Amino acid sequence: MWSYRRKNDNDNNNDNNDYSPKSRRPPSSPNFKRRTFKDIETLTHDNDMIEQQQQQQTSSSTQNTSTNATTTRPTVFHRVHLANRFTRAFAAKPKPEPGSVKPKKLEKLVPGSDKRVVVYLTSLRAVRSTFEACRTVRSILHGFRVPIDERDLLMDSSFFDEIRKIMAQIGQGRSDDKRVSLPKVFIGGRYIGGADEIVELHEIGELKKFMSGLPAVAPGVCEICGGFRFTLCEECNGSHKCPLEDGGFTTCVECNENGLIRCTSCLS
Repeated sequence: MWSYRRKNDNDNNNDNNDYSPKSRRPPSSPNFKRRTFKDIETLTHDNDMIEQQQQQQTSSSTQNTSTNATTTRPTVFHRVHLANRFTRAFAAKPKPEPGSVKPKKLEKLVPGSDKRVVVYLTSLRAVRSTFEACRTVRSILHGFRVPIDERDLLMDSSFFDEIRKIMAQIGQGRSDDKRVSLPKVFIGGRYIGGADEIVELHEIGELKKFMSGLPAVAPGVCEICGGFRFTLCEECNGSHKCPLEDGGFTTCVECNENGLIRCTSCLS
């Protein structure tokens, strides 16, 4: 016969425990401790409070993600794009092809210089970049063997007032500016540009078109001034002061503040 296993009281207790209401149906809320319906309002209120807390947590998490997104650093691709934009902005402009640049019909700004080149420059070596630019433009212009009127601001301060007024007329400064970038080149009384424009026009072969209407001069140095464009004043002997009969002195009106007069041979 089959052996009959008799259940013990312990097994009955275990079965009762397995099928107890507590193990069969867990509470829907962590605050659910009562098994009656007397506290139903309290339970619903607790559930509402839990839902509000969850909504606040989700809203705060979305705000944190948005702030993190705004404070994040740009990506590598964004930085590369910005770098390419800066390099294109500061890249050197392509030079025009020979024959594409035509002489412009510019207004005559320097009277009495229809048949010559007028250059405002300086021989002062204090600013090396300005001195090198003036020397480069001077060597380029002398290679065409045309009449050149060099107006050195170091030799005569009145040239500084002239170039300020001229640049103010074309809208590139004011008449009371304390600084003027040099050199400034005028061909036939018309403004051509500074050192960059002259060098560029010379490299592409267009500068000679501006020089085509100017007369040619013989190479050499002026025998009167030696190429300095100035001579000593004969009235004051270069002192810029003339003696008076009563023993005093007066300012010479024939020369500039340095006691110099422009060479008449170079101006002819």
